[in-house]
Amino acid sequence: MGENILIIEDEKKIARFLQIELEHEGYNVAIEYSGNEGLRRALDENYDLIILDLMLPGMDGFSVLKEIRKKSSIPVIILSAKDEIKDKVMGLDIGADDYLTKPFSIEELMARIRNALRKNIKANTKKISYDGITMDLSTYEVLRDGQKIELTKKEFDLLKYLIINAEIVLTRENILENVWGYNYIGETNIVDVYIRYLRSKIDEPFSNKLIQTIRGVGYSLRKEKNEN
Repeated sequence: MGENILIIEDEKKIARFLQIELEHEGYNVAIEYSGNEGLRRALDENYDLIILDLMLPGMDGFSVLKEIRKKSSIPVIILSAKDEIKDKVMGLDIGADDYLTKPFSIEELMARIRNALRKNIKANTKKISYDGITMDLSTYEVLRDGQKIELTKKEFDLLKYLIINAEIVLTRENILENVWGYNYIGETNIVDVYIRYLRSKIDEPFSNKLIQTIRGVGYSLRKEKNEN
């Protein structure tokens, strides 16, 4: 492990609690208590992930995030007492990778940190693959077992999200928020429609079906017999 995490949090007890828990898990942790100093360190030093409060002295968390996103794609998890939908939407639209409200479960935060770090590693690679499917993220070329597959941009984004989260059960809400975005307005069954489109190209021409329906929950890319 050993990834470097910067905590930008003005409540010293919370910051110290996070530091202890993160260091126990093997992370290297730095803390800043103001938005201005937090931004300076985020841009000048090398971190793998930032945990960011919104209500900070000096520069607020939204402003810090905007400045970070001008220069860096480092994963940022907002940890805030602001629990209104408008604040969550704003944070995610500005560029946060995740948003967790206080009070929070440390186990859930740890899971979200692991997920954000895993996604960032894969996002910075040019190619991702899973069980015979290869995606070139720079050329948008998709192959399965060496056979080229033509996908639309949205089908490509959906397959990318499934591969990045392979063998994890994803709800329709997870998929909608991450592929279509939090501001999506339209048919609620759009995920099911595009899963069908993707299956017709990725699964149906092949004997091994990978896009699994998890009944009552959502979907998962995994090496099992299709339940449909």
